[in-house]
Amino acid sequence: MKKRVALLLAALTLTAALSGCGKSKTEPEVKASEATSLTETSEEETTRPETTIKAFTEPAADEITPEDVTVRVGSLKGPTSMGLVSLMDKAARGEAGNQYDFTMVTAADELLGKIVSNNMDIALVPANAASVLYNKTDGGIAVIDINTLGVLYVVASDDSIQSFADLKGKTLYLNGKGTTPEYVINYLLSANGLTADDVTLEFKSEAAEVAAILKEQPGAIGLLPQPFVTAACAQNEDLRIVLDCTAQWEALQGFGGSRLVTGVTIVRKDFQDEYPNAVALFLQEHAASTEFANTNLDKTAELVAAQGIIEKAPIAKIAIPYCNITCITGEEMKTALSGYLQVLADQNPASVGGQLPGDDFYFNP
Repeated sequence: MKKRVALLLAALTLTAALSGCGKSKTEPEVKASEATSLTETSEEETTRPETTIKAFTEPAADEITPEDVTVRVGSLKGPTSMGLVSLMDKAARGEAGNQYDFTMVTAADELLGKIVSNNMDIALVPANAASVLYNKTDGGIAVIDINTLGVLYVVASDDSIQSFADLKGKTLYLNGKGTTPEYVINYLLSANGLTADDVTLEFKSEAAEVAAILKEQPGAIGLLPQPFVTAACAQNEDLRIVLDCTAQWEALQGFGGSRLVTGVTIVRKDFQDEYPNAVALFLQEHAASTEFANTNLDKTAELVAAQGIIEKAPIAKIAIPYCNITCITGEEMKTALSGYLQVLADQNPASVGGQLPGDDFYFNP
């Protein structure tokens, strides 16, 4: 068993490096030092974009009997954890339905390893990392919800950019070569009739470097994740979001199609089989926590800052509405996620673990 776990961990580490599951790739995050260097705090209110929240509602909370187990939950120090902070706070005050042990890390590999070694029960991970793990564990995990939709935005000071077709002949600065940001931008460019010859993709090592270029070069165009978007715009008042990749994706797919997905929540199937009530109760509490994040910005911003996800609450308050925090389950989850993974697999099968996951990958409550 130990030998098998070691082999799986080695394989996961290699695949994570290739598919963008590691730090500062699929899951964007801001260290405290980076947040301080990128921007000053801003009290300015922003217009809140629409966010889809699909709550898990069956069975009702009072019909679920809590089980005698501590649910070990892991998440990444980035947007996928923002919808979890209210539940973390309730658990710390003894007000949650389940007993929880929360762990927050900066690299997806740490979470994947804990799931493989049975040292974690539920984890919030990059969407493609979940597919990689499913394939590496012979279907040993399932996705129970989508916790974060797209967090990628095209930022510029050029008001003429109103569609991806308007990027023709221009240079786009971004990070994540060979990972999901590249696959997403390739899909959106191709769907708008552009080829690799039409737009120069200038890759940098990390999002902070792209943000620095946008600060130094007034005419530069960048693809950034939140909360780097908020930081970059705070540094340069002429910068603004010109293209929302999530909205652009959904416009192409139409109602009921696939969606741009950043983070999903996975569970070990053996844990789900042994403690179904604990998983059902977590889904309810997670849905309530994401709804809280979208409707109580001030308190959520304070909790996000307290958890060290973003250093300062005023920055968090601006960034949260653009992180597309959600809780999508069931058939809607399957449609949204399977189509997204298909786009990645079409460009690089290794990004999803070599092949698309089977139907048992999608948990339907």
